[in-house]
Amino acid sequence: MLAPEQIRREFPLFQHHPELVYLDNAATTQKPSNVIEGIRGFYEKDYGTVHRGLYDLAGSASARYEAVRQKVVTYVGMKDARQVVFTSGATAAINLVAHSYLMPRLKKGDEILISALEHHANWIPWQQIGHKTGAQLRIIPLDKAGNLSFSAFRQMLNAQTKLLAITHISNVLGTINPVPDMVELAHQHGVPVLVDGAQSAAHYPIHLDDWGVDFFVFSAHKLYGPTGLGVLCAKFQHLQEMQPLFTGGAMVRAVSLEQTTFAAPPQRFEAGTPPIAAVIGLGHALDFLNGIDKAMALAQLNDLNQYALELLSKINGWQRVGQPHQSSALFSFVLDGIHPHDIATFLAAANIAVRAGHHCAQPLMRELDLPATTRVSLALYNTRQDMDRLAEALKELIKFWS
Repeated sequence: MLAPEQIRREFPLFQHHPELVYLDNAATTQKPSNVIEGIRGFYEKDYGTVHRGLYDLAGSASARYEAVRQKVVTYVGMKDARQVVFTSGATAAINLVAHSYLMPRLKKGDEILISALEHHANWIPWQQIGHKTGAQLRIIPLDKAGNLSFSAFRQMLNAQTKLLAITHISNVLGTINPVPDMVELAHQHGVPVLVDGAQSAAHYPIHLDDWGVDFFVFSAHKLYGPTGLGVLCAKFQHLQEMQPLFTGGAMVRAVSLEQTTFAAPPQRFEAGTPPIAAVIGLGHALDFLNGIDKAMALAQLNDLNQYALELLSKINGWQRVGQPHQSSALFSFVLDGIHPHDIATFLAAANIAVRAGHHCAQPLMRELDLPATTRVSLALYNTRQDMDRLAEALKELIKFWS
């Protein structure tokens, strides 16, 4: 396993910004050289459209595109590449499930179960189809530490529950939900499960076949890949039952004046020219991650997170928001008397990038009775020196503010 300092050298952005402390990885990660060079090389030497041409460039591009599908299934612990749908992002993947799978099955009085931890992307689609069908959105509550109440979840499952949509890791508190246990209990009640893996796919072990998850979504740009690309991993039987949300070219078997026969999954959900270069880039991002000992990397991230929490807890007026039992390398905090936006602005002047605001989780902010927080989220290239600089900058801010 490479040290964070060595991994950092794989990311060209830090060569151009050597003083940057980048701590906004929950929003998006920086890109390693192999991803950047892989995308550039594809455009320079190998570019062709996919699933259309008979010439060599098109055939090669199609083969590489489909090879990434296989890399995805291996990475997330599945076996069948037909279970992987490329979308424009995790948000689009959730919307696809909401409109093509769940909405046709909903009626007035049905229930969709989510938690108070959800990002807007895993809240609003369910809310909106509920408005259209008369189904109700029910929210699994949290305890004061930011842990999901498993006992409440157990009691809320009933014959009207048509889907559980749950985040694997909270993008605000870092709470790691017990996904395997939740899936098992939901399935005992015949309830399918969608898991939002946007915050977990980069660093945390994913075993979808073992867990039995019905739908799993993630974004390429949060695991060192390009923007504009998301992935839906789903049980093939569900995909077979779903109708496409978007229609057009490349997703059909036959078209006549009277009707259209759609292609089999996953092609039926990938209308039009897909984001070919982004998919190629995702393949390189997975190569990068597969080249790193995942268990060691996760241990290093957790160690760095603990170092940061211990360091920052010594600062007067600093307080972590939430104390989840199981947490990722991500946390939010407040400083007495200083608005999170002012904290982030001061840190930006010190070349430290953090996120401040409601983090696209306004219902959670209301649950916490906070207008906003400042968030620190770590990645493989972050170091103890980064944490030291963060702590010193916050101390300077307090002096400046007092």
